[in-house]
Amino acid sequence: MDKIEEADEWYNRGVALQDKEKHEEAIVCYDNAIQLNPKNSAAPRNNKGNSLYALEKYEEAITCHDETIKLNPEDPTAWYNKGVALNALEKYEEAIVCYDEAILLNPEDSFAWTNKGASLYALEKYEESIECCDNAIKLDPKNLAACNGKGNSLRKLGRDEDAEQCFAKARELQQS
Repeated sequence: MDKIEEADEWYNRGVALQDKEKHEEAIVCYDNAIQLNPKNSAAPRNNKGNSLYALEKYEEAITCHDETIKLNPEDPTAWYNKGVALNALEKYEEAIVCYDEAILLNPEDSFAWTNKGASLYALEKYEESIECCDNAIKLDPKNLAACNGKGNSLRKLGRDEDAEQCFAKARELQQS
């Protein structure tokens, strides 16, 4: 077996462990995959970042996503994942920059729109948050987080009736 095949095997083991939420073990597998095939290590680095995030090691996760972005700056998932980690650290402005990049690369990503809306909400930019949630809902009408996010922003703006409509839609989605 050559190094590339071995790297792929380690990567696949990491994915399987990550799916079982065995993040520490998954990280070891991703590190082996990266060491064996550093030129083609964007996916293992990204997944390692996700496991680090799951372990609440946000700064380390950001470093992994930065490395992924350096290898493949056109990867919207890496930008999105970096934004999620930044959001966890309450670095909302930086997270928005990442979500904007993810959206630029994949405008159909309702999760990037939703999370950008959440970051804007945290910054008390409620109108902009609503716009992002509307975009997310347009892309995925069953996006529960976007419905709730829009409702929360509407409530902050004193638009309680509109907010209640969003929350009713969210309750309906939860039941289906």
